Amino acid sequence: MNEVKTSQQAIDLEDKFGAHNYHPLPVVLARAKGVFMWDIEGKRYYDFLSAYSAVNQGHCHPKIVGALIEQAQTLELTSRAFYNNVLGVYEKFITEYFGYQRLLPMNTGAEGDETAIKLTRKWGYKVKGIPENQAKIICCQNNFHGRTITVISMSNDPEARNDFGPFTPGFVSIPYNDLPALEKALEEPNIAGFLVEPIQGEAGVFVPDDGYLRKTYDLCKRKNVLFIADEVQTGIARTGRLLACDWEGFKPDVLILGKALSGGVYPISAVLANDDIMLTIHPGEHGSTFGGNPVAARVAIAALEVVRDEKLAENAEKMGIIFRNELRKINSPYIELVRGKGLLNAIVIKPFKDKTAWDVCLKMRDNGLLAKPTHNHIIRFAPPLVINEEQIHETVGIIKKSLSDLS
Repeated sequence: MNEVKTSQQAIDLEDKFGAHNYHPLPVVLARAKGVFMWDIEGKRYYDFLSAYSAVNQGHCHPKIVGALIEQAQTLELTSRAFYNNVLGVYEKFITEYFGYQRLLPMNTGAEGDETAIKLTRKWGYKVKGIPENQAKIICCQNNFHGRTITVISMSNDPEARNDFGPFTPGFVSIPYNDLPALEKALEEPNIAGFLVEPIQGEAGVFVPDDGYLRKTYDLCKRKNVLFIADEVQTGIARTGRLLACDWEGFKPDVLILGKALSGGVYPISAVLANDDIMLTIHPGEHGSTFGGNPVAARVAIAALEVVRDEKLAENAEKMGIIFRNELRKINSPYIELVRGKGLLNAIVIKPFKDKTAWDVCLKMRDNGLLAKPTHNHIIRFAPPLVINEEQIHETVGIIKKSLSDLS
């Protein structure tokens, strides 16, 4: 393999041989550790995206990487055609960790959502008694649950949907953070579930009103509808609690996890539920060749142990408060709003001198911090949860300087 020696070489190769389904920030990363990443030329950056919250435990965490290497050298893949000596250990560990009875292991966040949809429909038919092929799931506008055809069938984002139809039926779309809309939708016949992100990440870190999640859960309970929480981005300590739903003191009927479930070193997702829901699916009705493989099982155990042992939820809550407080002190014509929870935060960029959120991100890159715009006018800030207070203050200084440099 020919070695790439410059950033431009790497960019040119991707542009020539790769599909053009991403528009990356122009920086080419070659290594990482903790909260930092370095480009090919050796420049250091703070990582304030964490691979969309996959690297909560910090880059290249030695315990997680060690678990991957050790298991990969011992037994990497059996498929689910056979038992292995690791999966049951993982299933016991994760169900006790999150307080559920059953795990269905998958690989990606989108697969987790697809699994939860199938599970909810199956429960709707077998337990609730919905007529065959009539089950409906309520979802929220401006959601992001992945990129599969069924998942984008729930989206109202033209960029996600254009030229990809026809779409999967069976979804009722309502505004997010709107209790009356949910109450109305729950009156429709054959509703099996309500699928929601506790905080809408891709929408720009849209945090709902206090009490919204608990009230939606209670409404679902009264109507015998499953509450399905997509915590692929918000889960695993990102918001200052193990799960974002923990802020309002309830446990979803179906929980979807991914990303930080591996600390960023391996594709792992999980769907958790209790027996009355999970055991409606029987052998042959759902699965994955790689889901629950021995490497994934060991990596996920290590990743969750790091979150617990290093008290990353507690650190995320504390550092997030400091970060938002310091951001709000910045006097800049570009800042319209600061919002977030824990270490999942965003600033809404106000148009000024024809500059956009992309321009701000380019300037932050120049000053040693990497973040990415979403929806053109919002910048999401989500550093690894191992970040400390000194680093928080340094990164706020970089953000402040970058905004000033644009003025």
